Amino acid sequence: MAFRSQEAAEENFERAKRKMIPRELVGDAKRDLTDHLRGLVKRLGPVVDGYPSWHPLVPQPDRGVPFTHPCDRNGWIGLDHTVHFVNGFLTCPYSGADRVEESANAIRVPHCANLNVEVLDKPYYGAGTTAVLVSCEWDIELGEDNMIPKSRAVPLMLETEVPNWKYSQVGETWETMRPNLLGAPYGARSSLFVSQDTALAIKKIYEMIVASGMYGPVHP
Repeated sequence: MAFRSQEAAEENFERAKRKMIPRELVGDAKRDLTDHLRGLVKRLGPVVDGYPSWHPLVPQPDRGVPFTHPCDRNGWIGLDHTVHFVNGFLTCPYSGADRVEESANAIRVPHCANLNVEVLDKPYYGAGTTAVLVSCEWDIELGEDNMIPKSRAVPLMLETEVPNWKYSQVGETWETMRPNLLGAPYGARSSLFVSQDTALAIKKIYEMIVASGMYGPVHP
């Protein structure tokens, strides 16, 4: 089945609404918060299921176990009730919102990106939580729907994947690695993170380095 990016983005937005907008909100209050969530999508890109392993929001401290979500194992402390966007995430912890900012300050990001943290005065998720928005700001203009350009996605992929030759015993095929390298949801030739042109470049370069044998024999 063809990857329908707009359909996937809208389905994910509806899921985010159900998770982050309290059921007790009605009328104008519900509409206002829904509009704010739409504004976050416009600013940060569509709601996503998982990040590509090279994304600045998901450091990879454990070689061989790729992380596709921000969590305590890759440096993010204090996250709870979280919705992810292409270039940021909204999290609503009951306590310790300050730890999210501390995490962002401690995480090493590539020179082409910066992490910003905002505490939002919005009633997301439920009573007793604090809405914290983390955004990834890039050093160049992004593509349509806030997609990450090839000039950043390709070198970040290489910086993340090439060092794995020190630990790998086998090379993984593109089909196995596609969700890790394109993010989710994804299709055969693109995802909500990258265009077809960028995805094709990532695929070609990844297959070239696997074919070199640097990871070992290709896993069947």
